[in-house]
Amino acid sequence: MKKADIGVVGLAVMGENLILNMESRGFTVACYNRTVSKVDSFVGGRAKGKRIIGARSVEEFCDALAKPRKAMLMIKAGQPVDDFIEQLLPHLDKGDIVIDGGNSFFGDTIRRTDYLEKKGLLYIGTGVSGGEEGALHGPSIMPGGSPEAWPHVKPILQAIAAKVADGTPCCDWVGRDGAGHYVKMVHNGIEYGDMQMIAEAYFLMKHLLGMAPAEMHEVFREWNNGELDSYLVEITGDILAYVDEETGRPMVDVILDTAGQKGTGKWTSQSALDMGTPAPTVAEAVFARFMSAIKSQRVEASKILRGPAPAYDGDKAVLIEEIRQALYASKICSYAQGFQLLKMASLEHEWDLKYGRVALLWREGCIIRAQFLERIKEAFDARPDLANLLLAPYFRDAIDRCQDAWRRVVALAVTNGIPVPAFGSALAYYDGYRSERLPANILQAQRDYFGAHTYERVDKPRGEFFHTNWTGAGGTTVSGTYVV
Repeated sequence: MKKADIGVVGLAVMGENLILNMESRGFTVACYNRTVSKVDSFVGGRAKGKRIIGARSVEEFCDALAKPRKAMLMIKAGQPVDDFIEQLLPHLDKGDIVIDGGNSFFGDTIRRTDYLEKKGLLYIGTGVSGGEEGALHGPSIMPGGSPEAWPHVKPILQAIAAKVADGTPCCDWVGRDGAGHYVKMVHNGIEYGDMQMIAEAYFLMKHLLGMAPAEMHEVFREWNNGELDSYLVEITGDILAYVDEETGRPMVDVILDTAGQKGTGKWTSQSALDMGTPAPTVAEAVFARFMSAIKSQRVEASKILRGPAPAYDGDKAVLIEEIRQALYASKICSYAQGFQLLKMASLEHEWDLKYGRVALLWREGCIIRAQFLERIKEAFDARPDLANLLLAPYFRDAIDRCQDAWRRVVALAVTNGIPVPAFGSALAYYDGYRSERLPANILQAQRDYFGAHTYERVDKPRGEFFHTNWTGAGGTTVSGTYVV
């Protein structure tokens, strides 16, 4: 029997569809699942008659792989990945490759890469985005880990990846150890922001304009034909048109307003805090999900806490267009925050990320795929050292064009008591970034007053620190100067 080109462990939706994608590109694939009945069901069902080898033990799975063995794990992140690596180790030889295709935390991937390399094995941690459809027809793939492994898996991963118009695959080597999973994490953080901003646009149209879902469906369909062209805007339009068969009501009116999450948005926010990089829109999107989760408290609070009743008597078409512009400007700021975070992480971990290449990886196949990612690629191709996307001419001009409408929408939301945490935080980020001076001088004076934390002066070189004896009784002893 011909040995398999690659093996996949885990036969949930993503694993099965990736296997079928690989086989459709001409590869022979081995598969294994801890629950062996799933192997039998898959091989006798969707995989029947295809170049797919079902294995009923870890040993049989490894024996079915051509050397160097390439074993891709599509299993739950965390301890299950470590546990299965230990099951694989007795059956692998030096130079074999383990690939983690789940949403693993990048720090775990850094640790696992080091662990397996010390045993003579190679490791890849790769983000895979695109959901069920992407896995089957072409996802965005973001591999990182042991560089020596890339030539062995490149033909397979690039063959199954989504392609942009000129045929370039949305899959390329990202960097050492945890780089691939870090890029996927930031992708998911940006996704959180995108989804929350779209939800806020929907909420404004619902509560200020009294629009029905079917009417909003038409708006989102029109938006998707312009600069907001993206997967998430497209599917939001589809969702708004869907009618619940059981009640005959719009499906969105039947779904409870509590959102779940799997943690990658939280990881992105935590990383931004660790790196000292502002990413407020991602964080607010995470907090918005937390707020949605306390449904019973919100129901009770709605009976007690007072606020304005939403009302708008202006031109409907004008406000719809202004919401569109607010969404676009907020989206730009959200991506600017994400790419700033990538830059800081690249410096911290010495990954040498190529930001234009990252934008290309997200251009097709993934959940945040959007027309304007091509503009991001162009911006970093023109200036690889670009400090912030807001400084690129295209995005600077777009914000200039949209910001008056953006400000009116946020102000209108505030005066009508409609929460828009993503729109508002994105605008605050923009205003903060463009401010030559911020009120941090007061913060530092307060810190020096109560804790002798010192400060720098506007009339002295940066890096010189001073302390004031504010009360006359504080003395000259100062606290160490450091940034956490």
